[in-house]
Amino acid sequence: MRTGVRWKIAVAIAAVGALVAVTLSLVVHNAARVSMLDNARDVQMWRLLFAQRVYETSKPKEPRFGTKINDPALPTQLDQLMRDRRRGTYVQEHRGGGPPDVWAAVPLANGDVLSLHVPFADRGATIMKDLDRALIIGSVSVVFGGCALGVLIGGQLSRRLRKAAAAAGRVAQGNTDLRVRDAIGGVVRDETDELARAIDALTDALNERIEAERRVTADIAHELRTPVTGLLTAAELLPPGRPTELVRDRAQAMRTLVEDVLEVARLDGASERAELQEIALGEFVERRVRVFAPDAVIRVVHESWVSTDPRRLERILGNLLANAARHGKGAAAGAAAGAGTGTGPIAGVGAGAGAGPDSGSGPGSEARPVEVTVEGRVVRVRDHGPGFPEALLREGPSRFRTGSADRAGKGHGLGLTIATGQARVLGARLTFRNAAPEGSPEGTGGAIAVLWLPEHAPTTTGSFPVLRLRD
Repeated sequence: MRTGVRWKIAVAIAAVGALVAVTLSLVVHNAARVSMLDNARDVQMWRLLFAQRVYETSKPKEPRFGTKINDPALPTQLDQLMRDRRRGTYVQEHRGGGPPDVWAAVPLANGDVLSLHVPFADRGATIMKDLDRALIIGSVSVVFGGCALGVLIGGQLSRRLRKAAAAAGRVAQGNTDLRVRDAIGGVVRDETDELARAIDALTDALNERIEAERRVTADIAHELRTPVTGLLTAAELLPPGRPTELVRDRAQAMRTLVEDVLEVARLDGASERAELQEIALGEFVERRVRVFAPDAVIRVVHESWVSTDPRRLERILGNLLANAARHGKGAAAGAAAGAGTGTGPIAGVGAGAGAGPDSGSGPGSEARPVEVTVEGRVVRVRDHGPGFPEALLREGPSRFRTGSADRAGKGHGLGLTIATGQARVLGARLTFRNAAPEGSPEGTGGAIAVLWLPEHAPTTTGSFPVLRLRD
């Protein structure tokens, strides 16, 4: 049964109530009928005995009060009793239905049999009909009452389960401070409370494990900063040449990786705060995109003023553009990747090295630039490559997971992870999908990343807590 718990419980209680009501009705009906027939047999025997005394004392001896001598219609069972010289009564049912006949017979001293039979009283049949009607009404009332009781009981249980499911969903979205047990409330204690406590315990255990992993990652990255900085300084002292360039390139990549890992750890720790400023979104995006990807196509459909953190917004744009240029079929890949390693409002922006091939890899067959569209508070970044992998569309960006089978020199898959974390700090949403142009198979029209900035800033103090949202 693909129904809710409420209706399953209601149907179960109604079915049990109907079974009990029908069983009791049959028992009561049969008991009442047997009792009334036994009473009718006693009355019939009393009448026959009275008629026997009158018959034996009267002269001439003639049967009276409807009695008969040696009635040929006497039932076989009574005939056997008469041969044994015993009196008795018998209820004779008719095959065609109708009220049964109540017989009474006694043996006489001369060997004859005096018998009397009358149909079951109409009044008794009326009483049985009234009783059956009352039993039917009572059974129906019990069924409907049980159904209503089941709806009430099941409704309460269903509401508690729905509250628990909703609270668990909010916990899954990142609101780990929420307690499922407190969310369901109520004074009744049942299995839902055990389920809620189990979910809360699981949430606490996962939070502790995630926090421990975050601390370990942050500590390792922090400890690596000093030796990596020393390595970069030493690389600058090497004599010019191809080996020196390779050492410097790998050392710079390692430094960028360490900075990105530290940034991810800070974002996971929910300690980041946005410093809000009023900016013209279209103008801001156009100026930043010209730095990161000079060959990108920019369209400002509708200008809008937004309250956001320019530094974090620039970080998001840099990572999205680097990811799009690296894996799209655009000629601006080199420009965007190079821009990622330059200077900017955020120290060590590293979009080119840290973004990684989150959207997969593949050779470009046609030079088509990255497209950036600003429409109100929405920013879209589209490339013309193979599109995002299914795992990313299904589960979202994941650190150190790239769409390329060969990760050597292709980044570390942190770009979109950082962009998503920065979007959460801004109270924004970052969604991913693949474009499918007309006449092309699904997923071959390029990857589209959409940044949805909030309409209203939560506070006017310049900062606000991290809002955890999930697409």
